[in-house]
Amino acid sequence: MSVKQDVKSRAGEVGEVEVRQRILEAAFSAFMEQGFAGTSTLEIATRAKASKRDLYAHFGSKQQILAACIAERAKRLRKPGDLPEPHDRQTLALALAAFGSNLLREISDPTVIAVFRLAIAEAIRAPDVAEVLNNVGIAASRTALRELMTRARAAGLLKGEPAEMVEHLAGLLWGTQMMRLLLGVSDRPSPREIARRAEAATAALLQLYSSPAVADKDLDQRLRG
Repeated sequence: MSVKQDVKSRAGEVGEVEVRQRILEAAFSAFMEQGFAGTSTLEIATRAKASKRDLYAHFGSKQQILAACIAERAKRLRKPGDLPEPHDRQTLALALAAFGSNLLREISDPTVIAVFRLAIAEAIRAPDVAEVLNNVGIAASRTALRELMTRARAAGLLKGEPAEMVEHLAGLLWGTQMMRLLLGVSDRPSPREIARRAEAATAALLQLYSSPAVADKDLDQRLRG
C-alpha cells in the first residue's frame, strides 16, 4: 500500500469512528428527551447528521444503539486504577474508601442515573440492555472489589467470604440512596458526603470482618497510645 493510500485509509477509519460517536451521542440525547420507544432511528440519524444507512452499518437495531450507549457509560463504574495494594489495615482502609468513593461518585452522576432508568424501563422489551449495564458496569466493579477482598483475606487482614463482604460493603455505601436517586427525590451527594459515606462504610466493614489477629493488634496500639 502506498503512503497516499495508507493516509486515505486512516482518514476513513477516523471518519467512521467519528460517525459512530455522533450516532451514540445523538441517540443518548434523544433517549433522554423522548424515551426509547418515542425515539425513531430517523430521529437519531437526523440528530447525528448521518444517514440511516450509516446508522445500520454501525448498529443492527435501535436496541443495539441503546446497549452501546449504556456500555460506554457503564465503563465509568469500574474501579479506579491507582488503588494501593492492601499490605496492612491502613492501606486496606485507603483502598476500600477510594473504591467506595469512586463508586458513589460515578453512579450518582445524573447521566449514569439516567442510564439506569433507561435500562429499567426497557428491562422487559430489551433485556439485553440491562444485561449490558450489569456485565460492563456493575458486575465488573464487583469483580474488581471481590479480587481486592480476596487479596486482603490472603494477607490475613480480613475474615469472611469475599463475595459476601462485597455485597455488605455495597449495602453500607448506598443504604436507600440509590432508590431515592432513581426516583428523583434526592439530590446527588456532595463530594464531602461521598467521602464521609465511603469512610463510614469502610470502618463498619473492617469492624465486622477484620481477622482476630488484626483486631487484637489495633486494640494493643490504641491502649499503648
